[in-house]
Amino acid sequence: MERKLDVYLHRNLIGKLAQNRHGDMVFNYSESWLANASAIPLSQSLPLRKERFSRRECRGFFAGILPEESNRKVIAKNLGISARNDFAMLEQIGGECAGAVTFLTEGQGLTALEDNYRPLTPGELARLLKELPRRPLLAGERGIRLSLAGAQDKIVVHVANGQISLPLGGSPSTHVLKPAIERFEGLVFNEAVCMKLARAIGLKAAKTEIGCANGVDFLLVERYDRTVVPRFPGGPDNLRREHQEDLCQALGIDSEHKYQAEGGPSLKQCFALVRQVSTFPVIDLQALLDAVIFNFLIGNNDAHGKNFSLLYSGEQPSERATSLAPLYDVLSTAYYPDLDKKMAMKIGGEYLGDIVRGKHFEKFAEEAGLATPMVRQRVSELAEIILKKTNEVKWEHPVVLAVAKFIQDRCERRIKEFKI
Repeated sequence: MERKLDVYLHRNLIGKLAQNRHGDMVFNYSESWLANASAIPLSQSLPLRKERFSRRECRGFFAGILPEESNRKVIAKNLGISARNDFAMLEQIGGECAGAVTFLTEGQGLTALEDNYRPLTPGELARLLKELPRRPLLAGERGIRLSLAGAQDKIVVHVANGQISLPLGGSPSTHVLKPAIERFEGLVFNEAVCMKLARAIGLKAAKTEIGCANGVDFLLVERYDRTVVPRFPGGPDNLRREHQEDLCQALGIDSEHKYQAEGGPSLKQCFALVRQVSTFPVIDLQALLDAVIFNFLIGNNDAHGKNFSLLYSGEQPSERATSLAPLYDVLSTAYYPDLDKKMAMKIGGEYLGDIVRGKHFEKFAEEAGLATPMVRQRVSELAEIILKKTNEVKWEHPVVLAVAKFIQDRCERRIKEFKI
C-alpha cells in the first residue's frame, strides 16, 4: 500500500508525493492542476505531464529540500526514521521549506496551519542555538516542521518588531538564523562581511544582520523567498511564499553530488540553464558572472550548485518572472587554512583558485558563451571595486577586520596577475 503526502505550491494542491510498495519515492501532478490554465511546474526538472515521475527523476528536487550530511543523520535518529528515507523525512519536517512548497499528510488541508508562532526570549533562543548540533532544525520538537537544505546548523524564524519567534506547523518564516560554530573562529562575522561586501559593490545579495543571544553570536539572514503583502488596508501584513529552487534541483541532480567533481553541475551547465529559463537573461547572466568572480576573489571555494538558485516570483500569470535569486551562503572559506582549497566548480578547467589566471577565465568565458575580453576585464574591475569598498567601510570586529584584510590582499594579487 502506498503512503502519500499532499504537495502544495503556494496554496494550491498540485500533486501527490508517494512511497510505493517497494519503498521508492514517486511523484505525480494532480489532474486538476494539469487542467488549470495557470499551472506551472514544481521544478525545471519536473515538467508538467500526466505520467508519474520515478524516484530517479524526482529525487533531485524533493531530496534537495532536505538537510544534508551529518545533520540529516542526526535528524533521522531523533525522529526514529532511516536517514535514506526522503519520504519519511519530508513527512516529518516538510511544513516550512525553501520556496513555496509545503508537504502535508494526505487530506489534512492547509488552512489551519498558518500564522502560528512561539516567541522566544534571549535565554530560550540561546538554549535552542546551543542544542542545534544535537537537534538540527529542532526536528522532533512539538509543533516544529522546518526543513532547509545544507550541512550547516541553522533554523528558520519569524522576526517582527525585533521579536524572534519560531514558526509552528506550516507557518511562514522571515529569516534564516545561523549560530556561531566553534571549529571555525568568527564564521558568523566572516559570512556577514562577505554578504555586506557583496551588497556594497552592487551585487544582489540577501540582507544580513549579526545578533547575540546571551553570549551566543548568530547571523540573521532575511529570506528572499518571502514577501510581505498587506492583507487589507490598515490591517496586519501577510507573508507570501515565493517559489524557488537551487540549480541542482533545477537540473535534477541529487544533493550528494552537488560538487562538480562528484557529478554536480559545472559553470557551463549553470550558465546554460539561466540563459534558457530566465525572464531577463541579459541581467541574470551578468549577475551570475559577477557572483562567480566575486566568489573567486574573496576565496569562497564552496560555491556549488546548491548555493545558486532560481526565484519564481508572482502567482498570477501576468506577474510571473523567473530570475536568478540573490546571493546567499557566501563566505571566505580560504580564510580558514584547514578547509579544502579546491573550488566546488572549475574555472576554465582548473579547480584550484590559486592557480587560476586570465587564460582560465578566457576558457571559462568560451564554455559559458560569454565575451572573452569582457569576462577577463570584469575580474580586474570587481577586484578594484572590492578594494575601494573595503577601504570605505568601517569594520569593527577583529575577525571582520582580518577577513577584510585577507580579501584585500587577494584582490591586490589578482589585479597584478591579470595584468600579465
